[in-house]
Amino acid sequence: MPHITVEYSPELSGAFDRRGFALALHSTLSPVVSADIAGFKTRFRQVEEVVVGDGSPAAMVHVRVGLLTGRPVELKQQVGRTSVDLLRDHLKPVEGVPAQVSLEVYDLDREQYHKLVL
Repeated sequence: MPHITVEYSPELSGAFDRRGFALALHSTLSPVVSADIAGFKTRFRQVEEVVVGDGSPAAMVHVRVGLLTGRPVELKQQVGRTSVDLLRDHLKPVEGVPAQVSLEVYDLDREQYHKLVL
């Protein structure tokens, strides 16, 4: 915990420092959410096709951050702002392809969440 999923357009694959983003996100959010950095998990998914708005050339990145339930709204908002700021630092512009970034912070149900470390 936290569980982070990042979906991104194929046009951004060469412009997005994914590993750098994940490592910066883990180290920055660890004290904010009071979670051990070793428990952070980030996975990236390049989506095959993206249509934004009217279909003009565009790209997107969507970040989902899952935290165990019980976190205050203010903390979730801080996680969102921090994550978007870090993403901006790790995503270079692609000429002719505007990129939209979105983010959501959601609750992982404590009763439904299970973890095993081998």
